[in-house]
Parts: sequence; C-alpha cells; structure tokens
Amino acid sequence: MMNISEIIVMASDHAGFFHKEFLKNALTEKGYQIKDMGTYSSERVDYPDMIHPLAKAISEDQYQTGIIICGSGNGVAMVANKYPNVRCALCWNVEIARLARNHNNANIISLPARFVTQQEALEILTTFLESDYDGGRHQQRIDKINIL
Repeated sequence: MMNISEIIVMASDHAGFFHKEFLKNALTEKGYQIKDMGTYSSERVDYPDMIHPLAKAISEDQYQTGIIICGSGNGVAMVANKYPNVRCALCWNVEIARLARNHNNANIISLPARFVTQQEALEILTTFLESDYDGGRHQQRIDKINIL
C-alpha cells in the first residue's frame, strides 16, 4: 500500500473538470494513486473552494504532489501559492514543467485547460512527475521564498 505522501492530490474548477477527469484516469492507468478533491462536475464553481484544501494539505505535508487546473491556470496557482511551503508552477509546455521541478522543486503543477489539449496536459504532467529536483545552487533561492 502507498504511503499517503505518495498519493497525488488533484483539484479543478468547472473549466478544468474534463481535463482533471482525463488526467486522473490516465494516471490511474499508469499506477499512480489519486485523491480527487473536486470539483466533481462541470457545473460552475469558485476555484478557491477546491484549491484551498489541496494547498493546505500540501503545505502541512499531508501530501507531496498536487495537480490543479482551471481555464487559464492562473487563478488556481494564485490561491495555492498563498500557502507556506507550496511552490505551484503554471506549466503550459514540457520544458517549463521540467524546469519547475529541476530548478524550483515545484510541488504543485497548475495547468491551463483552455490553452492545452488533454493530450498536451498529459505530456506536461508526465514530464513534471518524472523530473527530479536538481538541488545545489537552487536550494538557497527556494529557502528565500517563504515569508516569515
């Protein structure tokens, strides 16, 4: 059985719902364990309602990796990045996703459902999940992110 820290948490608003469902199914098929924190339909919702609980859980080390999705990816990222120890990166291509992990040790990826196809989102997400943090010179910068 997977440790809870190995479970990937996901959340979206209505604009990201279909991408979330597609990605959730694709990741499950690849063997990942997913916790879906909503929304559970394409009916209009306010994204902070889903993103606050997810970001809080990442911030408190209940989970290590999160995936959040809205139309532009901006709103959900803004909410997530309010939390200490959250480093959410808005990623719209594979190179940005790779650098978000390699250089920034991002622990949440934000995807823009209105700007990438579901297949592109899967490629971006796969790169994010399979990339490692480089550490080294990048750590001193990461140490300066949180506000005391």
